[in-house]
Amino acid sequence: MKRFTLTAAAGSTLLVASLCSAPAAIGAPPAHASALRTAHICAVAAKGYAHCDAQVVVDSVGKPAVASAPKGLGPADIRSAYALSASAGAGRTVAIIDAYNDPTAESDLAAYRKNYGLVACTSASGCFRKVSQTGGATLPKTDAGWATEISLDLDMVSAACPACKILLVEATSSSFANLGVAVNYAATQHVVAISNSYGGADSGPNSAYNHPGIAITASTGDNGYGIESPASYGTVVAVGGTSLTKASTSRGWTEKAWSGAGSGCSKLNAKPSWQGAVTLCSGKAAADVSAVADPQTGVAVYDSTAFNGVAGWQIYGGTSASAPIIAGVYAMSGNTAGYPASYTWAHTAGLNDVTTGTNGTCPTSVWCTARAGWDGPTGLGTPKGTSSF
Repeated sequence: MKRFTLTAAAGSTLLVASLCSAPAAIGAPPAHASALRTAHICAVAAKGYAHCDAQVVVDSVGKPAVASAPKGLGPADIRSAYALSASAGAGRTVAIIDAYNDPTAESDLAAYRKNYGLVACTSASGCFRKVSQTGGATLPKTDAGWATEISLDLDMVSAACPACKILLVEATSSSFANLGVAVNYAATQHVVAISNSYGGADSGPNSAYNHPGIAITASTGDNGYGIESPASYGTVVAVGGTSLTKASTSRGWTEKAWSGAGSGCSKLNAKPSWQGAVTLCSGKAAADVSAVADPQTGVAVYDSTAFNGVAGWQIYGGTSASAPIIAGVYAMSGNTAGYPASYTWAHTAGLNDVTTGTNGTCPTSVWCTARAGWDGPTGLGTPKGTSSF
């Protein structure tokens, strides 16, 4: 059965759907009439498995809201908000790790890039490559929910770094064992960044996510205050989330902490040395940095592998959007020394400090409420160019 439930996160009401098949009744509309209904694409995962961290705007019956033309933020918006150059990162490769197969990944990527006037990124040109978790041509079974996650990831790397090449590695399942194999393979392919838009329960160190010289980004989660792995690993760049809106300011944009962004202090992973300024957490603190993740201010995504019977242009959010954006920014900077997060912590001038918003109630306010300097939901802030990356 498909189950729909209403969950409150920091005062906002979200419609949450699990990845099952049969229809069921829809919950009440959001508390604010102007709010968009949103749904989690992936159900909460069992121990040892990950769920994707994508959220989609849904219609009145709970299906992804589809349009004939894109709505939501596009590549020009992302680059404007974060002061990014469309030409940076040429020749560098971002790896995307996801579970299961998206059979229309390349054609959907082509549709997205063509719509926004981005240079084509195809397997024929050597810009795009899709492989199994071990680099083979035999791909895993198709999963429509994870396929939408893959489309989101491909589109966000393209939006942030249109000059980057993309390697999509599809794990056999959403188990951390298989996802870890995929990460290890990607690390052998001369990539500069590896994006992971998924998470599960906090767990101890995992060597698959420890590759110095590569920026490994991971979503902090979409359920408000609370920490998840792999974002909780000390060797990973934990990427939180913001609400991003246009504004009459010199920057042209304003941001606040997104109510759904994950954050917290790991009890199972030691604090990396570069997080020494976070004195109220003895373990790895999340987030490190952030980018847009609120589906209410979401991004345009094109996906033609039907999920819940629909396909086309949709609006997405979740920290599944912010993790590949930040991976693209690291790729643009070309930082391959040691653990790239350590450079960001030591060079914060090139960040937009996010100082308002909250993702819930927590024992120590800085873990869940934005403020000047570091805070849990948004980390050190969002990109202002690439100098901090």
